[in-house]
Amino acid sequence: MKAKSLQLVAVMGLAGCLLGSGSAEVVDRIVATVNHQIILQSDWDEAVACEALLGGRAWSSIPEADRQATLQRMIDRALLSEQVQPETLAPATDAVKARVAEARAHFSAAATEAGWQRVLASYGVTIVELESYIAIEIALMDKVDTRLLPNVQVDSRSIASYYRETFLPKLKQHGGKEVPLAQVSAQIKELLTQQRIGELLADWLAELRTEAKITIKGSPQEEPAR
Repeated sequence: MKAKSLQLVAVMGLAGCLLGSGSAEVVDRIVATVNHQIILQSDWDEAVACEALLGGRAWSSIPEADRQATLQRMIDRALLSEQVQPETLAPATDAVKARVAEARAHFSAAATEAGWQRVLASYGVTIVELESYIAIEIALMDKVDTRLLPNVQVDSRSIASYYRETFLPKLKQHGGKEVPLAQVSAQIKELLTQQRIGELLADWLAELRTEAKITIKGSPQEEPAR
């Protein structure tokens, strides 16, 4: 979306608890189940924080609708992970570091290492958690691209049509100088390829959701989410 958001945060496990004063205080809970996977409140909170941080959005300004949208993306990632079983990237990879650098650039206060640590703390995440979030997201979407790419065909006619009907009008609208099709053909092909993958992914997720058992806890009737 990375989102790619766009991260697989559905974690297998039980809700944690903290012992104290002779009683157990529940500090986590299940917010959704996706087939045999569960999504915990702590996973959801962390995903919301990471998405906000990566987008340069203030943590305090995330509306409930956006939190719910994050939960739906987590459900999608859980469904996809069952299909492609991604191998998690090491957080130290160049791709992960690049995404972290992009996120850090959103915040002037993060110019120093100490400032960056304060920014992370204000979102309630550590650098390890942020890097892991990004690494899982990249690994998952790489697998999805590999799965869907063979089904995508972008011919020269489609490229020429996009160039004539979309690229040139937008270029003129912004006062740009016209460039020949040959110069931008590769970029247009990549753009159309990614658009088609996005369409195929949306169709695939819709199909997976119809076949899956998805329950969001706390909904009025706790019915499967569609």
